[in-house]
Amino acid sequence: MSTSSLSRIQSAQEKLGIKNLWASPRVTKIVVNVGMGTFLKTSKDYDEIVDNITAITGQKPVVTKAKKAISNFKLRIGMPVGVKVTLRGRRMEDFLDKLVKVIFPRIRDFRGLSVKAFDGKGSYTVGLREIIVFPEVNPDNMNKIHGLEITVVTTAADKDQCRTLLTEYGFPFKKD
Repeated sequence: MSTSSLSRIQSAQEKLGIKNLWASPRVTKIVVNVGMGTFLKTSKDYDEIVDNITAITGQKPVVTKAKKAISNFKLRIGMPVGVKVTLRGRRMEDFLDKLVKVIFPRIRDFRGLSVKAFDGKGSYTVGLREIIVFPEVNPDNMNKIHGLEITVVTTAADKDQCRTLLTEYGFPFKKD
């Protein structure tokens, strides 16, 4: 844990009125997920998505495969349906800093993050419609622009603790 992360946790601890440092909420992992449903209809090659997620996160993603066959979606068992990466430790902290300082300001017509995206168990999910807000992705080399989902998992007991912690990390939430 870096010193900046520790200072953010201590600041959240003071705001929440928690006496023990180890009882204060902290970020445990970040999951970056891309669904390939509409992407595979135009192209059977999903290496472009894997390369983009690898460039964004600095870690090679896992290709998730279908567990059930659904004939209406022309989906068979074992077909690739998504790509996901789980970030922990130093990569997670670097990704959080990049997300707050670089990515959110680059989103077009950005007015803040929704406060309705908390799941009640200490996680927060952000969906981005375009992957081209990341500076590592070159939009000229892409066949189709796709989105991604970022889930920040914390040890917070409820959504108020999670919101306080993520506000300390610099997440720009909408005003009530």
